[in-house]
Amino acid sequence: MGKAATSGRAGQGAADSTAAAGKVRLGTLDTYIAFHLRLAQNASFKAFKRLTGENDLRPGWFAVLAIIKNNPGINPMALSLASGRDKSTITPVLRALLGEGMIRRQPNPRDRRSYALFLTEAGERRLAHLQACAAAHDRALDAIVGEAKPELLRLLRRIAAVID
Repeated sequence: MGKAATSGRAGQGAADSTAAAGKVRLGTLDTYIAFHLRLAQNASFKAFKRLTGENDLRPGWFAVLAIIKNNPGINPMALSLASGRDKSTITPVLRALLGEGMIRRQPNPRDRRSYALFLTEAGERRLAHLQACAAAHDRALDAIVGEAKPELLRLLRRIAAVID
């Protein structure tokens, strides 16, 4: 359902205005860490995207480009693991980045079933722009989190390690 569950009967206008005012009752969702992680992730990505000025930017592109730059010749499976994406979500990202000319692939001589990934010059330029934006974005997040950043990072890493 959308923001507010309504039945289409009288009072729908009131329900719509409640939803519009941000007073939607979340119930137990409000106590779930995963729900708040998702909200924070969405808000963070929207802010990052605004900062980059790139309307076509998709979630994960920055991380994928950065991982490829730091690991030239990485194969898609290792990239998938490092970026926290499964094969069904890494494949469309790679396809899009290949189509945009940001990355190139070449056969892997040690494994005919796989290939090696590299940034192109265009990918290097785009990554440089995204890295500058990411640094500014992270400073804004640092201002929100403050001295709790090391603990927050420790907890997020622990969540990822234990759950995954």
